[in-house]
Amino acid sequence: MTRKRRHWIVIAGSAIAIGCVAALAERTLTDALDSVLPDARRIANFNRPGTITLLSTDGQVIQKLGPATREKVEQDKMPLLVEQAFVAAEDRRFYYHNGLDIWGISRALVTNLRQGSVREGASTITQQLARTVFLSQERTLPRKLKEAALAYKLERQLSKQQILEQYLNYVYLGSGAYGVADAAWVYFSKSPNQLTLPEAALIAGMPPAPSVYSPLVNQKIALERRAIVLKRMQQAGFISAKEADAARNSPLNLKPAIPKYFNSSAPFFTSWVAQQLPNLLTPEQLEVGGLKIHTSLNLAWQKQAQEVIRKYAPGNTEGSMVSIEPSSGEVRVMVGGKNFNTSQFNRATQALRSPGSTFKLFPYAAAINAGIKPEDKVVDAKRCWRGYCPKNFGNKYLGSVALADALRYSLNTVAVQLLDKVGFDAVISMANNLGIGTTRPLGKYYPLAIGAYEQTVLDMTAAYAAVANRGIYMKPTPFEEIRGPDDEVIWNHRFEGYKGRRALDSDVADTMNWMLQRVVSGGTGAAASLGDRPVAGKTGTSEGARDLWFIGSIPQLTTAVWFGYDNNRKTSGGSGDAAWAWKQFMTKIQDNFEVQPFPPKPVMNRTFRPPGKTRSKPKNGSEDAAKDQDQTQGPPPRYIAPPGGPPLNENFEPMPMP
Repeated sequence: MTRKRRHWIVIAGSAIAIGCVAALAERTLTDALDSVLPDARRIANFNRPGTITLLSTDGQVIQKLGPATREKVEQDKMPLLVEQAFVAAEDRRFYYHNGLDIWGISRALVTNLRQGSVREGASTITQQLARTVFLSQERTLPRKLKEAALAYKLERQLSKQQILEQYLNYVYLGSGAYGVADAAWVYFSKSPNQLTLPEAALIAGMPPAPSVYSPLVNQKIALERRAIVLKRMQQAGFISAKEADAARNSPLNLKPAIPKYFNSSAPFFTSWVAQQLPNLLTPEQLEVGGLKIHTSLNLAWQKQAQEVIRKYAPGNTEGSMVSIEPSSGEVRVMVGGKNFNTSQFNRATQALRSPGSTFKLFPYAAAINAGIKPEDKVVDAKRCWRGYCPKNFGNKYLGSVALADALRYSLNTVAVQLLDKVGFDAVISMANNLGIGTTRPLGKYYPLAIGAYEQTVLDMTAAYAAVANRGIYMKPTPFEEIRGPDDEVIWNHRFEGYKGRRALDSDVADTMNWMLQRVVSGGTGAAASLGDRPVAGKTGTSEGARDLWFIGSIPQLTTAVWFGYDNNRKTSGGSGDAAWAWKQFMTKIQDNFEVQPFPPKPVMNRTFRPPGKTRSKPKNGSEDAAKDQDQTQGPPPRYIAPPGGPPLNENFEPMPMP
């Protein structure tokens, strides 16, 4: 082997060795950098801080809160015209660099020096995406270095098309629009594939200064910026000179719209959700955002309920409706008024209204629990209790009547009689067990039996749902599941939610359901009948028909309807209006449920025992002086209206003492 040949072999070997070492060093350096940088593939799950998405039971978006991209363009569905406009405007060498554009940086530097000001940026689309997703907007050298390293990593982990699509879905474009789909809607009420050349160019010109270039802020500046983008598109060969001229001379043709999902499609419900979220999540979790709240709301039913309230509210009264799944406590429907835009007051959760005769559930349940049977006879007649003299509707009295029929016809004297018989403590305890009077204590006044203490529609619905659930009370909830920024489960109602508690015995609940079915099949709630489908429910009317109620259940769903005026003035309707509206709603959704019967009326083996029998102490030391006396709560004073209470039910107007 000649010396010359050996020389070239040495040179070649050295070159290969140096190349290998350089490649290894580059790989080592790249791996070291990658280890401290975020995974670029996380971009697909990117959410800005503070964003919350509220979803219905079937996954439909109810509302998006915070700086969220409200609508994204699906993969491979981004219009070519839009892509070309942004590439020409923001990164003309996008398809030829590896995240950093050295030529672009040099060109921008020369241009800015000539103009004496910053007229052209040098950040690539890849750098802008890295900054948006992983970094802040601060202008510091460390942030710029991180941005460059991330851009390089993005180019290695994602394709050019993926980078461009993600950028176009996340870039802020002014007026609350995050991404091209949002901008197309906000400025032109269109989807991205409907945008014309001048419209696409106008949107593509906004990223450098969205608040300045927005046509909703300054149309003149927006037109000037659009002209620059059109010129760049022509220079890049994306459009012809003729197309550029035509687009440059076209009017803006703006058609502004509110960003999609900015307003809630169920605002009364979502306002309640916002109040409940802090009970499950920490302030830090809410601040970080990226949350998906899978709510209990059935959006289709919600729309039906809203329509029913607006259509069937008597006169110009307000209305409310709540539907709860008895077995879980999940709220499927919540309508807090006719129009959220007119009034944000939620009449389902905030309004305290007299429940009227729907409150009779509690004295009757307490009586059944104490051993009184549905077939036991009671006397319906004019009577006073310590100065309180209720009267029946129409001043009609039935004399001797079975307890079940007294509820069927909503006899007020019997409800007060039951309260007197079983005692205040028993009725109040029953109400407390069913979630009523736990935050606002119930007083020991005879009008309590027939609705003198105001309650919310939500709480009354939950109480009736517990009876439909055979005595198991489930706390009302708007949540099914909560997922975090990486789609991890933070909270699940099935595993971490309220487990329910026994509020009353199942035989008592079954008996009440049997009695409430008779209210609908042939009593005051007949307007709510669903034919062959069993319905258990109760009407309620307060004095002057100020509050009109019906709360009814099928085994799978409990729904309450309330009508009335916010200023508490008298209405011209009756509880039959609420029962009829209930039926209209249930008729629309009942096909979602199999026809199921309530459990049959049980045989009650309880024996009634008057409450609190004790023996008094002997007098003068004589044991014979001890006599059985009723030492319950003792009789309350002569009738006094409950302090701060609501108007009384029209059926318990005081009558003269006999």
